[in-house]
Amino acid sequence: MPVKIRLQRHGRKGKPIYHIVVADARAPRDGRFIERLGLYNPNTNPATIDLNVDKAVEWLFNGAQPSDTCRAILSYKGVLIKKHLLEGVKKEALTQEEAEKRFETWVASKETLINTKVSSLSTADQKRRKSALEQEAKVKDARAAAIVVKNTPVVEEVVEEAVAEEVVAEEAVAEEAVAEEAVAEEAVAVEAVAEEAVAEEAVAEEATEAVAEEAVAVEAVAEEAVAEEVVAEEATEAVAEVAVEEVVEVAEEEVVDAEVAVEEAPVAKAAAEEATAAAEEKKVEGAAE
Repeated sequence: MPVKIRLQRHGRKGKPIYHIVVADARAPRDGRFIERLGLYNPNTNPATIDLNVDKAVEWLFNGAQPSDTCRAILSYKGVLIKKHLLEGVKKEALTQEEAEKRFETWVASKETLINTKVSSLSTADQKRRKSALEQEAKVKDARAAAIVVKNTPVVEEVVEEAVAEEVVAEEAVAEEAVAEEAVAEEAVAVEAVAEEAVAEEAVAEEATEAVAEEAVAVEAVAEEAVAEEVVAEEATEAVAEVAVEEVVEVAEEEVVDAEVAVEEAPVAKAAAEEATAAAEEKKVEGAAE
């Protein structure tokens, strides 16, 4: 059957403690197990590990497969390196004494590292406690000083007067700054008004020059209009004279034509009478026939 080396959870909520057990892979996590190898407590710093190294090596040789967390624990306690050395002994790569010596050397170096870590953690904890005590002493001194100040009203009055004088001085400085700012703003405003006046004066001069130029132009246009009017009157008189002469000539021609027509009227009348008589004669002749 498949056998695993794994953790079995115990302890209360938020503070778990694990048993390192050899169990069937098909069994529940916290159910039946074959053998208990040790204890793992992660609530301490560094974590507390109590492990039967020889039993763990034996189960590894028997084919038990550790979980990832258990593999890290076995490596931390030297189970894997001891298994490696024993495999070397089986292969006659080294003797049992050499293997045990190497394992003891590794364990000693590992314990040195662990002790160094524990001492450093202890030193850090002592520094933290000392700093906390110093802070507490400072708070205690501050509270005592506050009580002393509270029980000495004279000192309080002096402090209040000093604070009042400081407030008055700050207000005076603030008022002075406000006054200086107002003066500066007024100067800027006066300068702006002067610049606007100069600009308006320049605009007025330009407008005056433009009006003068416009007046000269209007006067020139008026003179041209007068000259054109004189020319038009002269042209009108000349046209009138020519028209009168033409009318007189036409009238004279019409009078002459009238006289000629009067002279020719009797002749035409006689010819008409003759034509009428001839027509009547022809009419009579036709009737007789």
